[in-house]
Amino acid sequence: MKVTPTSIPEVLVFEPTLFGDDRGFFYESYNARQFSQMTGLSVNFVQDNHSRSAKNVLRGLHYQVRHPQGKLVRVTSGAIFDVVVDIRASSPFFGRWIGVELSADNRRQLWVPPGFAHGFVVTSESAECLYKTTDYWSPEHERSILWNDPALAIDWPMAGEPMLSGKDSHGKLLADAEVFP
Repeated sequence: MKVTPTSIPEVLVFEPTLFGDDRGFFYESYNARQFSQMTGLSVNFVQDNHSRSAKNVLRGLHYQVRHPQGKLVRVTSGAIFDVVVDIRASSPFFGRWIGVELSADNRRQLWVPPGFAHGFVVTSESAECLYKTTDYWSPEHERSILWNDPALAIDWPMAGEPMLSGKDSHGKLLADAEVFP
């Protein structure tokens, strides 16, 4: 497993070691001991989520207040452009975003630390995402920042308007959002 920090050092990209031959392939997608050794983090994943979305579906930018979630995101079918936004008011990276292509082909995983908003757009015909979380889903604490907030200026790789949920189309601007200290 290779771990690469992004321009926001807490956000990490994981690339697994693949073992393959003419029969197929094998890789270890998660190992708690190795994760801890490579990151210095001790996390306890409590929930696994699985989503399937069509092309141009945009989910996010989501986060939870009072029950922040760390997420380890990967794609098992298709491809997405995954985005993480630092919403920690005291961070020197506050309001900055990272975008990473995650796909079934590249097998990358993205570590989204607590204190960050997260979203993605599907760039293939469809995509299936699996992600582990460090806290349970808490609907009363869930928040959404507008995907097209001009202050963030996220360069989403899509043609035309995205397909959004009602919640995502009514997110708040970062300037008006409840953020972390």
